[in-house]
Amino acid sequence: MSIHTRTKRLTVPQLVAMKGQQKIVSLTAYSSSIARLIDPIVDFILVGDSTAMVGYGRASTLSMQLEEIIGHTRAVVDSTRLSCVIADMPFGSYQESNEQAFRNCAQVLARTGCDAVKLEANKALAGTIEFLVARGIPVMAHVGLMPQFVNVMGGFKAQGLTAETGAVIAEDARANLEAGAFSLLLEGVAEGVARQITLDSKMPTIGIGASPACDGQVLVTEDVLGLGGEQVPRFVKQYADVGAVIRDACERFAEEVRDGRFPESRHCYGL
Repeated sequence: MSIHTRTKRLTVPQLVAMKGQQKIVSLTAYSSSIARLIDPIVDFILVGDSTAMVGYGRASTLSMQLEEIIGHTRAVVDSTRLSCVIADMPFGSYQESNEQAFRNCAQVLARTGCDAVKLEANKALAGTIEFLVARGIPVMAHVGLMPQFVNVMGGFKAQGLTAETGAVIAEDARANLEAGAFSLLLEGVAEGVARQITLDSKMPTIGIGASPACDGQVLVTEDVLGLGGEQVPRFVKQYADVGAVIRDACERFAEEVRDGRFPESRHCYGL
């Protein structure tokens, strides 16, 4: 149930101002139907490149294309009026150069009407974030377990479990914030590391498999609803088994069609 009283879309500065005032809530969406349902409930909707996996059944996020993100983000923006909408930039759409990053990020903002973009960015990409922010593009920086780095990381593994790797993540976070990122998304990060980054950061941190100390939390909506498949990450809490409801409804539909009970005369025209 929504607790929001706002009547307009939440802006990036308003999202930043929530740090230390109230917890930030986020879920993902890539379709108008889900976006409409969660719009009055969450503070921001993330149009994640996780769409490649939950929406298209692909093995990773690496195959997500810019045009696909633009299409899904436009659907989410057009179907909502309250939540801030942030779009993931796909793998290969911003790493080549600052100019490439600006060209593609500007296209996403202009063609979808979203409020900001999210980049998976280690310290080496902080300069790109600085370049984008200086040119009017709000950036959320994603550190820790970065799915676009899955081949380098050797799989979807929790990060920062040693003092050495935790220090690297903290340095990535610090560099991105100094570059002008308005928020940090911390994924699959050791709890103590995420907690300390949150304490040190003047900007809000959003956790997914990180720490309850983070300023907000995000989950993939399909995981929350029990639609995420058999392999569910440890950090997911399933709040409903919508899959069972869908299967039951579809089975009853199929049974009635085969038995000749659907459609009835009231479902037909001209009778």
